[in-house]
Amino acid sequence: MSHVLHRNLNQEYPTAVKGDGPYIVDREGRRYLDASGGAAVSCLGHSDEAVAQAIKDQVSQLAYAHTSFFTSDPMEQLADFLIERAPAGLDSVYFVSGGSEAVEAALKLARQYFVEIGQPQRKHLIARRQSYHGNTLGALATGGNAWRRQQFEPLLINVSHVSPCYAYRDQQPDETPEAMGIRLAAELEEEILRLGADNVMAFVAEPVVGATLGAVTAVPGYFRRIREVCDRYGVLLILDEVMCGMGRTGSLFAAEQEGVTADLITIAKGLGAGYQPIGATLVSQRIRDAIANGSGFFQHGHTYIGHATACAAALAVQQTIEARDLLTRVNVLGEGLKARLNERFAHHAHVGDIRGRGLFQGLELVADRDSRKPFDASLKLHARLKKAAMAEGLMCYPMGGTLDGRQGDHILLAPPFILQESHLDEITAKLGRAIDTTLASL
Repeated sequence: MSHVLHRNLNQEYPTAVKGDGPYIVDREGRRYLDASGGAAVSCLGHSDEAVAQAIKDQVSQLAYAHTSFFTSDPMEQLADFLIERAPAGLDSVYFVSGGSEAVEAALKLARQYFVEIGQPQRKHLIARRQSYHGNTLGALATGGNAWRRQQFEPLLINVSHVSPCYAYRDQQPDETPEAMGIRLAAELEEEILRLGADNVMAFVAEPVVGATLGAVTAVPGYFRRIREVCDRYGVLLILDEVMCGMGRTGSLFAAEQEGVTADLITIAKGLGAGYQPIGATLVSQRIRDAIANGSGFFQHGHTYIGHATACAAALAVQQTIEARDLLTRVNVLGEGLKARLNERFAHHAHVGDIRGRGLFQGLELVADRDSRKPFDASLKLHARLKKAAMAEGLMCYPMGGTLDGRQGDHILLAPPFILQESHLDEITAKLGRAIDTTLASL
């Protein structure tokens, strides 16, 4: 019996022993095409030599230095790299060990900002239903996934949740996409006014919704209107790009494609591509200046923030992506993947929607296409599908609760940026067989 407290204590896991480009190889020699990047992490695959060498070089020189005593060259260089390419107004980077920590840091920065500028009454957060922002308590409270929150509800801070921008389910009859965006921005404004405009601290949203909805993009103009509402009432905009950022949707920051910037942006996953645990919160100049000119001290911290080896790995990842022009490749491969998914599944009786951007694609499964009725949640279709895909040698990211945290199933695809065209065919063929095998077993 394993002494590891695995995610699922009633499941046996194959033992991963080797990475080979976009594949993971287990102890038995079986190869799994990583069509989900684990969880949208492994953008360079599992065996990049340049990144591995950068880690070895850094460890041999300096593995770790606590940031209450020192800065380090990898941390400074990675911060420079990110800010040079970040949306307008972002000025500083706070490095952490993962996405949940990045969100926690953003929430604390937002709160401390208002304390520093003499508006301590601003304490309310607004986020969206069917969002996911992490599993630490602050991040979990901010997220709008009912199933993930349910048993921990007594421990969570109170956060308001407004509607997601989920056109497949929520666009009204005869409503244009633009009109939907206007309606949802008005809903946010109404919630700000209900809470008291001077009491709201921040609005938090994923530019492309990942784990909980499955690569749902916003309607055109939605985020520009959201930005306008936030500015009107002095509310900070926090964009969570932990899953959709760092090139996953075809630009380094997903916000670029929405035509907006933010006061705080959280990143992780593709930042270090899985070669080291790392995340970060990008901070606007006005927030940095408020703290610098006030207390001068951000009252937060973890032991491993700014970890030298993690920063060296992430810098090597980002330099490799840029040197090889992989963001252009993300857009080309993304179009190729979407075309194949549409060819294979556009008329499938149980695929209701195909969506996404770049190498961040999702399929929503339905019991009936016309009514968009979901499968019975008790079937646990997503879990069956994951098992069937693994049997095919395919890693994908199926999830349940797409509609409301309980009902609905989707599949998220987020493969490495290094794929060849043949891998797109392999993904589509194996996914098709896994879906058909799973549905036949019901």
